[in-house]
Amino acid sequence: MDKDVERKTFAILKILSEEKEYVGASIISRRLKDLGIDLTERAVRYHLKIMDERGLTKVRGKQGRIITERGLEELRNALVCDKIGMVISKIDRLSYSTTLDLDKRIGKIVLNISLIHANRFDEALEVMHDVFQAKLCMSNLVVVAFEGEEIGKFEVPKDKIGFGTVCSVTLNGVLVKSGIPARSRFGAILQIENDKPLRFTELINYEGSSLDPLEIFIKSKMTSVREAAINGSGKILAGFREVSAAASDSVDEIIKKLKSVGINGVVVVGRPGQPVLETPVTTDSIGIVVSGGLNPLAAVEEAGIDTESKAMSAMVDFKELRNFWDLF
Repeated sequence: MDKDVERKTFAILKILSEEKEYVGASIISRRLKDLGIDLTERAVRYHLKIMDERGLTKVRGKQGRIITERGLEELRNALVCDKIGMVISKIDRLSYSTTLDLDKRIGKIVLNISLIHANRFDEALEVMHDVFQAKLCMSNLVVVAFEGEEIGKFEVPKDKIGFGTVCSVTLNGVLVKSGIPARSRFGAILQIENDKPLRFTELINYEGSSLDPLEIFIKSKMTSVREAAINGSGKILAGFREVSAAASDSVDEIIKKLKSVGINGVVVVGRPGQPVLETPVTTDSIGIVVSGGLNPLAAVEEAGIDTESKAMSAMVDFKELRNFWDLF
């Protein structure tokens, strides 16, 4: 198939995969424009007709289309070159969608969603206890949802419990809302020694990745979050951001406000133009290291409890979050 057509097909499938209901051509056309693809409703219907014939989508009258299992498989196997940059694009989109007002404590924030088998959830909570106590995550605020309930637009499947943790992209969103653009450079493994950050041991650049780095690190068994939580030394998930040095004072104030509402995952704030944990920064910028929101789930995986984690997977109202310690 022509590569241009394939890319448009991939974009349409991506839009449909994010919806649980049937979607019409007009909505798809508008969503495509957000992705930089200008297709009229008529052109979208043309592509959808071809996709119907290929079994990638299913039509239901005027309600529109829904993606099929074959369509989901096609999406997973899409051109790698089209997937590159998907992570950084998603970070930017969610950053601009964050509406958290730190003074009023209302608005939407970004969550990671993890699924844990219901029979092992209590065991997983015990494992996460040490991680939250050691403050090796973005926040003590979480969301718990049971079978059939929803976190954002995500419905928890049978025999599972959904566990939502505050994603570090929320920091990007709050900064952007304050007029401070934040550049997400990479996801990483951060070595901790004697309860202090030492250096990055592995990193994956967001702009060159088609998968979320933290998900990769968890499934590759590259962390030792439990050791870091219990003994003060180990390897945890982290992210690296850059902001303009001119915004230094404002950033410090925002970080203080974030802590006041229970979001305290900022590990290190660098000095203008100076390396942070042996990592150089762009001229006239400051580096910010943040704990990975999925650190508690990395510890659960280390304990031999299977999880299905998706970073940056939901937007929820801040008021829906509850304190992790209230679960005990």
